[in-house]
Amino acid sequence: MTPEVKAFFDDATNTISFVVKDPDSSSVAIIDSVLDFDFASGRTDTASADEVIAYVKENDLKVEWILESHVHADHLSAAPYIQQQVGGKIGIGGNITVVQDTFGKVFNEGTEFQRDGSQFDKLFVDGDKIEIGGLKVDVMHTPGHTPACMTYVVEDSAFVGDTMFMPDFGTARCDFPGGSAEDLYASIQKILSLPDETRIFVGHDYKAPGRDEFAWETSVAEQKAANIHVGVDKDADDFIKMRSERDAQLSMPKLIVPSIQINMRAGQMPEAEENGQVYLKVPVNAL
Repeated sequence: MTPEVKAFFDDATNTISFVVKDPDSSSVAIIDSVLDFDFASGRTDTASADEVIAYVKENDLKVEWILESHVHADHLSAAPYIQQQVGGKIGIGGNITVVQDTFGKVFNEGTEFQRDGSQFDKLFVDGDKIEIGGLKVDVMHTPGHTPACMTYVVEDSAFVGDTMFMPDFGTARCDFPGGSAEDLYASIQKILSLPDETRIFVGHDYKAPGRDEFAWETSVAEQKAANIHVGVDKDADDFIKMRSERDAQLSMPKLIVPSIQINMRAGQMPEAEENGQVYLKVPVNAL
């Protein structure tokens, strides 16, 4: 079976959210949703999520899953807001506990912040199988960008999050706490071992130089042949050297501070303080 895929591109963060539908029923999963956030004012907005919700309601779709490919560092998740509006179970990789432990220390969260992944409805491990209506979903652990990255293989389509991008843009950074270029290379090889005709849907696109349009769909065969970082049998040592040198030149994502604090809580805000106001912390010289 081939899932029906509706993509929503967020201009502010270059994120692509996906609604993945069983062609034989109304069942869908939503992958990597976005909650809009203005860092300067500290204000959130639901415009991006509302587009997805409107699409679900207008087409009488049944949301079974709200899936996160990982704890994003470049946008806030709208998972709990979407769940409140249209239902669905929120799922992420089981190594979210590693991310929670690491960043719980970075943000000095204290003992009240649970580091067991209990904020999510389902924690996946490599090899798990779920369903979206009649669609079979194989869950692959693909760490490297973060320890908790997952790829969701829905029949003939793989949703890879930030693990790899369009062939002309390459692969994800690995320099966040818990990241690993060695792990990322191995994870990409797992993805590229899928059948050549497998469709690959990427979680971001930054429109590589020379390309006029944003894009988010490619294939295993295209990635093997043309990915500028791992295609044409580029070996692990070259990749690790390239990735390490490249990552050293990158600045932190502009929304990493709010994103991590919120996304490691499954999209929920920290508890309000005694005055009823929610606050986010900025760790000075820690990232």
